[in-house]
Amino acid sequence: MSKIAFLFPGQGAQSVGMGASLAESLPAARQLFDRANDILGYDLAKLCFEGPAEELDSTIHSQPALFVTSLAAVEALRAESPDVVLSCEATAGLSLGEYTALVFAGVLDFEDGLRLVQLRGTAMQDAADAAPSGMVSILGLERAQVQSIVDAARGDDVLAIANLLCPGNVVISGSNAACERAAEMAEKSGAMKAVPLAVAGAFHTKIMEPAVARLSAGLAKAKMRDPRITVVSNVDAQPHANCEEIRALLVKQVMNPVRWEDSMRYLLAQGVDQFYEVGPGRVLRGLLRRIDRNASCQSVMG
Repeated sequence: MSKIAFLFPGQGAQSVGMGASLAESLPAARQLFDRANDILGYDLAKLCFEGPAEELDSTIHSQPALFVTSLAAVEALRAESPDVVLSCEATAGLSLGEYTALVFAGVLDFEDGLRLVQLRGTAMQDAADAAPSGMVSILGLERAQVQSIVDAARGDDVLAIANLLCPGNVVISGSNAACERAAEMAEKSGAMKAVPLAVAGAFHTKIMEPAVARLSAGLAKAKMRDPRITVVSNVDAQPHANCEEIRALLVKQVMNPVRWEDSMRYLLAQGVDQFYEVGPGRVLRGLLRRIDRNASCQSVMG
């Protein structure tokens, strides 16, 4: 019997049209979008299904959109292969996707999860607006090389490693000037590419500090339960069985690097041999193949 884990995508996986076929063919998926529209106070379904892309790509909208679409994809898998959903023993989500994973694991209910995601997206967008900044994906260098470049390029600006995704794929985050210096240094150091990401600002750095107090207040009010299955935290790549520990880690997650490669290695070490990427895109499947070429991952598209 396979040991199954679900992986939920983060910001950047969104695309216009996502979730439309699910909502059209599956009442349980349609119901999630309808509930989301009421909670958010705008027509999320229309934004996901029809765009415009510029609006969907904004942090304020993309985070709730991915959260709801990924949970709709869970309902599609539940309808097609209920045994797979019932057999799932572990889950993880990339940045925003961690909230989706926590709802799937029973830590948060859908409504509280969506309200937190809406608050998180708004607070992060506001923090980004206050400090021009960005993120750059460094391809072809290992984390120690990237850390050396970050230390050399930082100067008096903010610059840090934000995402440790897989071997040869490390994302840095910081002020625009520091990101430009680091990208230039990375290419001179032999990086295959240094690719600026289409994001609002320097997520997972201290530039997000203004968002922490707002998110912390929201998390303090949210009803949380201990997880029914293993949820691997972005912050330390470890599972936590106590919901109060999870609450504290979600506050830290905003400013701490996402340890995705380490999280996948933890799940592999626990014997997970069948992964499902549940939601839009195939980014997580690609990262997993870079971590372990033999890992089996099936996409359940949102």
